[in-house]
Amino acid sequence: MAKNKTTQTALSVSDFIQSVKEEAKQQDCKALINLIQQQTQLEPTMWGTSIIGFGSYHYQYASGHEGDSPLIAFAPRATALVLYLSGAFEQRTALLAQLGKHKTDKGCIYIKKLADVNIHILQKIIAQQVQHIQAQYPNLLS
Repeated sequence: MAKNKTTQTALSVSDFIQSVKEEAKQQDCKALINLIQQQTQLEPTMWGTSIIGFGSYHYQYASGHEGDSPLIAFAPRATALVLYLSGAFEQRTALLAQLGKHKTDKGCIYIKKLADVNIHILQKIIAQQVQHIQAQYPNLLS
C-alpha cells in the first residue's frame, strides 16, 4: 500500500508565511488563512514544507492507495496561490464560473491574487469542499 508523501508536520505556519518573498502574497496568505478558519473553525498546520492545510482525514482507494490529507489546503507558489480541493464538490462548475480570474487543473484552483476573485464565491467553494469531504469520508481525523 502506497502512502501519501505529503504529511502533516510541526513546522511553523507563521515562519513559512514570513519566508514568502512577495509582501502582497504574504498578505494574501494571511487573508486566506483567516477566510478558511472562519469557514472551517480549524487551525492551519503545515503539510510538508510548503502547504498550509486545515483539518485532516484518512482516505483509502479501491486500488489500496491510502493516506492522510488535509480537509482543505493551499500553497503560495511562484506564479499563483494554489488551493487544493476535490475535483468533484457540489456546484463546482457553477461556482468556478462565478469566482473571477483563476485557472483550474483537476482538484486545484490557481489564483494570482485574492483581489482577482469574488471572496463570497470563494467562501461557498470552501464550504462545498468541506461538505463534500465530510460526506465522502466519515472518518475525519480533525
